[in-house]
Amino acid sequence: MAQHNQLGQLGEQAARDFLIARGLTIREQNWRMNKLEIDIVAHDPKDNVLHIVEVKTRTSDEHYDPLKAITRAKKSHMVAAANAYLHYYNLKCGIVYDVMLVVGQPGAFRIQYIPRAFLPALRSY
Repeated sequence: MAQHNQLGQLGEQAARDFLIARGLTIREQNWRMNKLEIDIVAHDPKDNVLHIVEVKTRTSDEHYDPLKAITRAKKSHMVAAANAYLHYYNLKCGIVYDVMLVVGQPGAFRIQYIPRAFLPALRSY
């Protein structure tokens, strides 16, 4: 496995641990349907909300803004994946979109968590 893939997997595990420590339940990691993918699907039992989490893992955060990595196309992809997930499991709950930046090396990660990082675009008909 390539070193960057391994770093990404370890970063996602750190992100999972971070969310669990905050009381969220992890429903899925790396959920896929066709070309859609969600890094982490977490459930907040307090308010029955699903957190669709995009995880970015880097060795350094110098000159890196995690929100700039969430382009319009990435947001659209996350929303489509979340809708597919809700439909697949026939869930009735709210959804929020979070971004996590995991920086450093395994065992010494720093996490920047951005809950509710964006709202999905509204469609007009």
